[in-house]
Amino acid sequence: MFSVTTKAVNEIKKLLAEENIPDSVLRVRVVPGGCSGFSYEMGFDDEIEKSDEIIEAQGVRVAIDELSYPYIEGGVLDYKDGLNGTGFSISNPNATGSCGCGQSFTA
Repeated sequence: MFSVTTKAVNEIKKLLAEENIPDSVLRVRVVPGGCSGFSYEMGFDDEIEKSDEIIEAQGVRVAIDELSYPYIEGGVLDYKDGLNGTGFSISNPNATGSCGCGQSFTA
């Protein structure tokens, strides 16, 4: 299972309202690249594929494609807004290492 914190849900809702796209899903993907091998991509999408994993949390939907899901299964999507940076982050139990900037990981 993949989960989404309340803080991330609130930020997703805010962004959906600002963009006036209330029916969109947040798509999370794992793509090759970055200094550690893989990185995360996130963006809003208005299409859901039959093979997507759909996570529903407090009124928002997150879609993860079938190739990405095994890399982040068991992960947690959070939103941080502190002195050490602002933005979405994924706590990933499948990552065996990450780069210094925290933007990419090894699985």
